[in-house]
Order: sequence, then structure tokens, then C-alpha cells
Amino acid sequence: MRRAAMLRVAFLLVCAMTVVSVTCGCGPVTAETPATPPVVQVAPALDSVRARPDRGLVIRATGGTLSEVAAHTGGEPVPGRLDAERRVWRSDWTLKPGAEYAVTATATSPGGPATVLAGRFRTRPAEETFGLAATAPLPGETVGVGMPVILDFDRPIEDKAAVERALEVRSEQPGEGAWRWAGDTRVIYRTRRFWTPRQRVTVTAHLAGVRAAGGVHGAVDSTFAFTVGRAQTSVVDTRTHRMTVERDGHVTRRMPISAGMATTREYTTTSGVHLTMDKGNPVRMVSPGREEGDPGFYDLLIDHAVRISDTGEYIHAKDNVWAQGRMNVSHGCVNARPDQAAWFYRSSLRGDPVTITGTGRVLAWDNGWGFWQLTWERWIEGSALRAADAAGEMVSPA
Repeated sequence: MRRAAMLRVAFLLVCAMTVVSVTCGCGPVTAETPATPPVVQVAPALDSVRARPDRGLVIRATGGTLSEVAAHTGGEPVPGRLDAERRVWRSDWTLKPGAEYAVTATATSPGGPATVLAGRFRTRPAEETFGLAATAPLPGETVGVGMPVILDFDRPIEDKAAVERALEVRSEQPGEGAWRWAGDTRVIYRTRRFWTPRQRVTVTAHLAGVRAAGGVHGAVDSTFAFTVGRAQTSVVDTRTHRMTVERDGHVTRRMPISAGMATTREYTTTSGVHLTMDKGNPVRMVSPGREEGDPGFYDLLIDHAVRISDTGEYIHAKDNVWAQGRMNVSHGCVNARPDQAAWFYRSSLRGDPVTITGTGRVLAWDNGWGFWQLTWERWIEGSALRAADAAGEMVSPA
């Protein structure tokens, strides 16, 4: 395939006429020196054929200011912005690997000529690529006000700061939030306070050109949106054996419950801020670490079960109404009267907060979606950008 010719055009527009002054008699004739035109520099350099995509696009003006910048690839504009002095333009994100870019920039100076620089360059292709393997929420999902954003990558990330820098969360009702890494393949976004209900949130991973490790770059950007629904929160008090459910600040249901019997740690319900994670009707529940015939073994199908941790805790239906509201007799779950458990099942969205109190076992922050167990100060300690900033490394998109 014939290699496309690279075009570079630079020209000066001289806007000032040479001024000649003439005096009477035989005096000398003098001419003013035209003003020096501004200089425009582009990085990557125009005509490059193997530019690094992870460094983005930077255009600088010396001796003047940038009045116009346009950059395109594949017919799409490259988003970017000027600094306050209008001397430097930077792309918002990294560049696509193996792509051709066209750039035009105009710089002007007061009372002097303008400089227009136009040309093309090509980025090097990625040796290996990485991308998203899974997301939560799912695209188009309606979730509760405590819902995190969880991104799983298809290979380990070494340069976590570079990847985190490429992640963008936009909500209709802006609020503070931050990413925290949970291993080399998972990063989690949590808001400082619960989401404002009834709004749309868009998540974009600008991964194209991001360097995750040596020779490994993102190939494409990924975006998805979800909706935060009504604000439903629940409080379970294991000492009074009561569960209260509020919807948009108003109590909608009071339910007698029975929690874990607490004869062992395994059978103790965890206290803390849980989030509803998923649900099933029915869900098969098998006693962990026990085989059929062992004391305490069970293998049951449980109706209307809403999961709230990774250690087998659910809010579910149970017909032991004699215990509900009176004593804790479960294997660690919170059970309720079948009709009330069915109502809670139908009304629950993933990410609804459920706060449990009164037990001696604390929910770990990484047990399921126990992310609200961490204070905000501790949460942001898991940000790679915060670590890079503390180390004096560059943390801006450029």
C-alpha cells in the first residue's frame, strides 16, 4: 500500500507595511525593521511517523499567542484547551496508536505578522493493547445512591497513575469523588457523599494511547452511562431486631427481622455500611466449610434474597416469624417475613445502602462493596494520582 505523503506547510502572513521616512534636503532615508513573527512549535513534530501516543499533543507559541488551533484524526476533532496566557494548547487526552493527525495552528503578535503552521504526523502502533474487561454499573442500569463505579481491566496495570488520569466521571449533579485501586486489575470510584438521586452519570475511560506498561497501550476509548434512581436507605438494628427502610427521606417500611446467632464469627452478621450487590429468587445457600453429615450443614433454596457482602450475607425471606423481632437465630443473614422480604426484593436496586448495627463483627471495606466503611481521607489514599503527586511526579493529562 503506497505510503501517504506527509504534508507540512509553514508560511508567514506579513500584515505590516515597511514604513519609510523622508526628510528635506539631502538627509538620510531610514526604514523600520518589520516585527519578528511568532514561532509555533508542535510536539510531536510534524512529519513524524512513529510519534509516542502517550504524550498527547502540545502546541506552543513563542513571541505571540495562539489565536486558533485545530487538530483532527479520522475526521474527528481532538479535544484540548489553551492555558490562561494562550501560549500553550494541550490535548485533553493521549493520542490513538497507529493514527494520522492533521494540525493547524495560528499565532499572532500585537501589531506584527501572524504565523500559520499546518501539517500532519502519525503515531506509532501499539505492540500490545489493554482495555476494559467488565464494568459496574452495567450500561443503562438504574442504581442506588451508594453505587460505586468499578472498572476491571483485561491485564495488570503497572502505570496506575497514567490509567487513572485517563478516567472521567461526569454527573448531572456534580459532586466530589475519587478512584481507589484494589489490586492491579481493578479500580473503584466512590463519591465523597452518596450520589444525588435521579440523575444521569457518564463514565469515559480515555484509554487510547495510554501506556499501562512497557509496550502496552490502550487501543480504544470506552464510555457508558447509568442512572441514579430514588434514594432508598435501610438501617438494621440487630439488638432490637428491627429493620427500617426509608425512601427519599420518608419511612416506607418497618420490618421485624432476625440476624446472625453470633455463636461463631461465621454466624455473626457484620456491622457497617453495606450495599446491595445483586439478588436472586431463589438463591441456593450451602454452609461454608461443611460437608453433608457434618454438624451445622445446610443446603437450602432461599426465596427473595438480596446480597449485601461477599461472605454470604443476604437479606432474605424466612418463615421463622416466631424469631423475627425477638431474637437472632440465623447463620449470619438478615431474614424477614416472606411478604416483607418479597417487597424489599422488588424495591431494591444495586447500590442501595444498608447500615447494620449492634454486632461485634465489623464489615471489612473490601468485603463485597463495603467501600463506605472507609473515611474519605482513607479512601483517597488508594488513588495512584495522589501517590504520584506526593512523590512529585507529573499528574496533569499532559
